[in-house]
Amino acid sequence: MTLGGPQAVLFDMDGLLIDSERVWLEVESEVMAWLGGAWSTAHQEKLVGGSLDVAVRYMLELTGAAASPAEVGRRMLDGMAERLDAFVPMMPGAKDLLCEVRAAGLPAALVSSSHRRLIEPVLDAIGREHFALSVAGDEVARTKPDPEPYLTAAARLGADPARCVVLEDSPNGVAAGEAAGCVTVAVPGVLPVPPAPGRVVVASLREVTLDGLRALPAFTGT
Repeated sequence: MTLGGPQAVLFDMDGLLIDSERVWLEVESEVMAWLGGAWSTAHQEKLVGGSLDVAVRYMLELTGAAASPAEVGRRMLDGMAERLDAFVPMMPGAKDLLCEVRAAGLPAALVSSSHRRLIEPVLDAIGREHFALSVAGDEVARTKPDPEPYLTAAARLGADPARCVVLEDSPNGVAAGEAAGCVTVAVPGVLPVPPAPGRVVVASLREVTLDGLRALPAFTGT
């Protein structure tokens, strides 16, 4: 039982705050064509919530291409960075919740499997003032579903993980938040997130308010 209300809110990025999974699909399709293969939403679903390294390995295994992992990764990052520099599509309800958390003086962190290079244009577009800090996938030893990214964010905020709320869209991200001992709210995107004991699942960030987070059973003892 975690009484006293949340000490911090930890936000995932891709698929949670920004509508980037369709952008990733475009980039992955382009890179796969360069590798001599084809790409589909079924392929993408295997990578949602994972790291760039996992995606690169998967694409090379599918095609058997002789390209270096470093070159494939560079092309992926270049394609995403070019698109995010031009436009960052926000998810419905994301900006309202960020503003509400900030207005309440509650610390927030952006915790993503994406590399720092992709987080920076998103911070510029969303507004850096909404986040006390950010943790990128290339700044931790183990990415989601490992708990390290969320434990790192909580430690840097000086917060008890059990009093941090994690907002995630993917099974990998939800697993990371729960393994870190955080109060985890799932907002499923490309992949479903099944119900589980103690897990909160909502359809959209438009359903999430700060009062609602404060009223979660972990903070009220109900």
